[in-house]
Amino acid sequence: MDAIKIRISGTVQGVGFRPFVRNLAARHRVCGWVCNTSGSVEIAAEGEAAALAAFTAALRAEAPPLARIDSLEWEAVPAAGYASFEIRASISEEGGFQPVAPDIAVCPDCERELFDPDDRRHLYPFINCTNCGPRLTIIRDIPYDRPRTSMAPFEMCPRCRAEYENPDDRRYHAQPVACPECGPRVWMEPGMPAAPGSDNQIAMRARHASPLQNHSPYEPLLTARRLLREGRIVAIRGMGGFHLACDAGNADAVLELRRRKHRSGKPFAVMVRDLAAAMTCCEIGDAERAQLSGREKPIVILRRKEGCPVVEAVAPGNGTLGVMLPYSPLHLLLMHKGDPVLDSESAPAALVMTSGNLSEEPIAIGNDEALARLGPLADAFLLHDREIIQRCDDSVVRVFGVRAQRAVPEQMQRSVPVQLKRAVPLRRSRGYAPAPVLLPFDAPPILAVGGELKNTFCLARGRYAFLSPHIGDMENAETLAAFEESVERYQRLFHTTPEIIAHDMHPGYLGTRWACDFAGGRKRIAVQHHHAHAAACLADNELSGKDPVIALAFDGTGYGPDGAIWGAEVLVADYRHYERAIHLEYLPLPGGDAAIRKPWRIAVGFAAALELPVDDLPFIRNLDAREVETVRAQAARGIHAPPVSSMGRLFDAVAALAGICTEIDYEAQGAIELEELARGRIGAEGEYPFAIDGENIRVRDLLAAVTRDVRAGESAGCIGARFHNTVRSIAVKSAQTVRAARGIRGVALSGGVWQNALFLQLAVDALQEAGFEVYTHRRVPANDGGLALGQAAVAAAMEA
Repeated sequence: MDAIKIRISGTVQGVGFRPFVRNLAARHRVCGWVCNTSGSVEIAAEGEAAALAAFTAALRAEAPPLARIDSLEWEAVPAAGYASFEIRASISEEGGFQPVAPDIAVCPDCERELFDPDDRRHLYPFINCTNCGPRLTIIRDIPYDRPRTSMAPFEMCPRCRAEYENPDDRRYHAQPVACPECGPRVWMEPGMPAAPGSDNQIAMRARHASPLQNHSPYEPLLTARRLLREGRIVAIRGMGGFHLACDAGNADAVLELRRRKHRSGKPFAVMVRDLAAAMTCCEIGDAERAQLSGREKPIVILRRKEGCPVVEAVAPGNGTLGVMLPYSPLHLLLMHKGDPVLDSESAPAALVMTSGNLSEEPIAIGNDEALARLGPLADAFLLHDREIIQRCDDSVVRVFGVRAQRAVPEQMQRSVPVQLKRAVPLRRSRGYAPAPVLLPFDAPPILAVGGELKNTFCLARGRYAFLSPHIGDMENAETLAAFEESVERYQRLFHTTPEIIAHDMHPGYLGTRWACDFAGGRKRIAVQHHHAHAAACLADNELSGKDPVIALAFDGTGYGPDGAIWGAEVLVADYRHYERAIHLEYLPLPGGDAAIRKPWRIAVGFAAALELPVDDLPFIRNLDAREVETVRAQAARGIHAPPVSSMGRLFDAVAALAGICTEIDYEAQGAIELEELARGRIGAEGEYPFAIDGENIRVRDLLAAVTRDVRAGESAGCIGARFHNTVRSIAVKSAQTVRAARGIRGVALSGGVWQNALFLQLAVDALQEAGFEVYTHRRVPANDGGLALGQAAVAAAMEA
């Protein structure tokens, strides 16, 4: 009889790992025990040598679907003479920590039970099991046990307790397990929407109070379905926060939501009833289908079909829709068709589901908070009493194609390029956070605070880098408070007190100022913005960093050590070092941030600096002449016109010159509309001239050619296509220039401009054709949502 002690680290709590181990032990006739600790799962195993070897191998090979084993270590120990195999109570260890599973969409078994009239959880909005349901959003501390979650107040009834304690039941130690008898409940409350020009919110509340009664368990759901069908706006408390919902097929309802939310043009996300409904709206291939129906169920950016029943006001002027399927039981109940109880109040097949907040504020999570903040936005509230511990917005992904080599079966001596599709994240939150990214080296406890826009932070320790869910733009006190709450929660959850604080180099960022105050006497490391982008891409691709790469860090804004605004950077970079090899020539940004909101100012400023006449172009005719002259004076004198080297601003300038977008309602609107118009024209159009002059990319000839095309009456789509072809060539020729000088083949693409799917596809294809090994983001966004990972990796490398 041999005996071993096994220690397993990774995502192995709250995912059914202990009953899996128990059943595996029974199959291999192994005796001993398994238990959770604060830092791992520990196993004592005794049996024949061959049985122990098979048992240990099966731990990795057959792990539950939500488990992720990062390390498995074992050692021989003296046999204790165990007669059976048991699951022991959890042990809390001082200083122990481990990954926590993200929230997971409702599984097929629970969905089947949800609509089974004979099941005791029929139509229960909080059905879950070990394979699905909330995790991060309900947990207070580890080990992950019910008393340490927001389910602690709900004492299990005897039948739920029996399931919870039965290792053969799929609800064994499913911490959120509940039923209508003992678990959370839903109810309706009226909102306080203010009519245009009216401030009589009390009267509005009284007007909506009568239909929102809660006499039966099903009435809140039926009322919500009826209100949505009638064109009302309903605030819905979900797993990670509130959504504001309305019928996506009702233009009046969508426009009213825009009015109330002060969101004039930015696209809304849509939740559709099922995959068939999604296929009615959008073009869906295998890769898109896999993302929509997977266990994470993110919002997927899809091409809109002709005749799509979702109204234009959901995503005005945009050929794409952000689509997701229902991921919680409550969402399924709001949209399901075919249940006799629910069908008494039919529901729309597609709902706008946008974050429950006013523009630029964090998503609301508490009932009282939502009633206060969202009361003027919603006609009614669908509430529940399971506390949300951690805010967690919906994740967003987009599918793009990557080239690979596939052998030709009949002629195995050669291969042909094929297009494979995979998802790239645009926002990493629900379903993904806080699953860690593994660093290529051990890190001391580090807190990286991320950037100003699309903020996330990163808590790193050992090989683990834990990114927070999406927090938002760090531009107000409310977002800073949400950031601080999440940082404190992550420190407690992962039992980590940071010794090093990493932050952006920009002295004016709210996150930088907070980091300086928070650090106290602890070490601070300021990481240059685009170096952090490069390092994030390296870490996302699990690269060691021993060999530098050519990093094409293209975005809108990043603070350079020379005090200028960077954003079109060709770097030679590893984790510890970076060197600026090539960049867009400096041009003035008249008005600073004001120019970002009014791209015409960028176009006028760039044209003035490059001595390009634009007074006869259509975009300038409706502008105030005095304001135009002020902008030109700012550009000429360098007064409140910081020098900028930015690919994002170049997109803005071209969009304005072409008359596509002179003022924006949301970030990157000009670039998004330019991309949309360029689609379908790429292959038929050429490109504009440019030059690489030493370390400068010269764009006078490029912008002069754009103005000539505008005067010649070329369409905006033609100009957009030629411009996209041009920036593709800028990317390739810049990389070739560095390769010729340094012999580097690897190219990392990072920064917000790479969210442009058309540009990404063009550049990746062309770079691969030119013989480069191309690295794109896989698990964290290329935008500033991935910046904290890069900051943490740089800080860890500097300390290694």
